[in-house]
Amino acid sequence: MKAQKESIQITGSLTPSVDKILTPEAQSFLAQLHHQFNPERKKLLERRKERQAKIDAGENPTFPNNSIRTSDWQVASTPRDLQQRWVEITGPTDRKMLINALNSGADIFMADFEDANSPTWSNNIEGQQNLIEAIAGTLSFESPEGKQYKLNEQRAVLMVRPRGWHLEEKHFLVDNEPISASLFDFGLYLFHNAKTLLEKGSGPYFYLPKLENHLEARLWNEVFNFAQDELMIPRGTIRATVLLENILAAFEMEEILYELREHSAGLNAGRWDYIFSAIKKFKKRDFFFPDRTQITMTVPFMRAYTELLIQTCHKRGAHAMGGMAAFIPSRKDAQVNAVALEKVKEDKVRESKDGFDGTWVAHPDLVSIARETFKTALKEKQHQKERMRPEVNVTPKDLIEFQISEGTITEEGVRKNISIALQYLYAWLSGTGAVAIFNLMEDAATAEISRAQLWQWMHNKKALIDQKQPLIPDLYHKLADEETGKIKGWFDKAKFSQKRMDNARQLLDDLVLNQEFPEFLTLKAYQYLE
Repeated sequence: MKAQKESIQITGSLTPSVDKILTPEAQSFLAQLHHQFNPERKKLLERRKERQAKIDAGENPTFPNNSIRTSDWQVASTPRDLQQRWVEITGPTDRKMLINALNSGADIFMADFEDANSPTWSNNIEGQQNLIEAIAGTLSFESPEGKQYKLNEQRAVLMVRPRGWHLEEKHFLVDNEPISASLFDFGLYLFHNAKTLLEKGSGPYFYLPKLENHLEARLWNEVFNFAQDELMIPRGTIRATVLLENILAAFEMEEILYELREHSAGLNAGRWDYIFSAIKKFKKRDFFFPDRTQITMTVPFMRAYTELLIQTCHKRGAHAMGGMAAFIPSRKDAQVNAVALEKVKEDKVRESKDGFDGTWVAHPDLVSIARETFKTALKEKQHQKERMRPEVNVTPKDLIEFQISEGTITEEGVRKNISIALQYLYAWLSGTGAVAIFNLMEDAATAEISRAQLWQWMHNKKALIDQKQPLIPDLYHKLADEETGKIKGWFDKAKFSQKRMDNARQLLDDLVLNQEFPEFLTLKAYQYLE
């Protein structure tokens, strides 16, 4: 692992944790990844723009016509500790969250450097340090009130989600160029933990976000092979589950599994980003979605996507993982809990009956509901890959059937989108990437839906609020001013930052009012982080 030391520059603050994580050897490994793969990453991002231009011009995506779909192949056999994935819990990499999630009783904990993480330099570095301690079993935490947290003997299997291909880590430069955030997060975790995980009978397991096509999956596979060779661990040691959270990727599920077949651990129905991507990719089309609460998993285009995902995964011997239950139980309102928990149960029953092999939850209190549901459905089986779903026949047209019967836009829905986006952006700029808002765990994906819907309603003249009035800039500003005032009133005055709220509002205004659809809110918001 040779790299020119003078070609690397760290612009983030140099703390003891930085010294532990970014050792000379780790820096060299990251520089190698950058030199080897950043040029192709950039080409693939340009290809996204070219594909978008074709869709904007009216071209509809379709299924590829190739031998991959007609030939007989399977993904690699599943490692022992990934066989049962009935319940997966997700969250950021702070110490308390890591301990609570690993102790939650879930089968898997996905430690998140992406949507649930505000990518401050300290969050990213401390997160890597916390993961090292979690794998060693030494991670602990003491709250300001003196409460002690430590890991149980029995804990969830660890998976890690690095940031997407479109993001960069501006605090680590190679040849005066920011490194890919994907390579930074992945590289540091693998470098520090791969051999320890193998010694413990597990392995380095990942979730891959925001892929748009099989070529982006191929790049990850090439990264895996290179990294395993450099660290002298066997090829196939790494396993990755792809979050199927971009609508274009839904047309290439088989190809994505094929590219990663030696390292594949399945696909996951990343429902929130999927809805966001439908708005983004088809923004020039004459349609609009109703209030977010009306876009359920049973509407036509979401139903088609999840059924195709299950059928595709099981055909190729891969796990099919269900979507997120984002509800956060109230400590004060038992009635709210009763209604919401019943909906969570209904959602998980539907997933288990459809053929999913497991599901996601956002809060430890939901683990038992999800576990009991899948235990009832699967009985003694660890998964249900034998369910091939031959009756499913999804067409390309089904995947873009965006009409939702009797769907409406309400003033309450507009206000909620404004409030959620503002509250989330304020928290994200404060260094927190997962936030409980209105009893739901909101992360970057749900904030993306909120601002994307506002943009879509603003720019589609047929989108009428309460079937009466369009969302024009003056009305948006009026409602945003009122929601901003409400949010400010919920804060302890001593803890409220007017500057941060002004930045959040400026960001949201830009995201909603811009004539062109901004690709990702995190790209714009990252400029505000030091």
